Amino acid sequence: MADECRHAEMVEDVTPSARGCEECLKTGSEWVHLRLCRTCGHVGCCDESPNRHATKHFHATRHPVIEGYDPPEGWGWCFVDEIFLDLSDRQTPQDGPIPRYY
Repeated sequence: MADECRHAEMVEDVTPSARGCEECLKTGSEWVHLRLCRTCGHVGCCDESPNRHATKHFHATRHPVIEGYDPPEGWGWCFVDEIFLDLSDRQTPQDGPIPRYY
């Protein structure tokens, strides 16, 4: 595991792509928690969710950093360096209420 994240400076202020997991909303699937891509704003479901869309988004795009987004939690995760990041001073506000499926 890395001591520092090489991708921390790549974290962008983004606009969330949806008010829930983008793919799950399209298919009617459920999610547990949401993750926000801090490169492009894609909202995907966490690895505890059946479809794991946030991780699938990383594998498809190689966008390295996600933010705990449901609710905004103030932390990020770098998939590449496998390290948590403090995003408490750069949390992305939710764009309205998020539906709950659990």
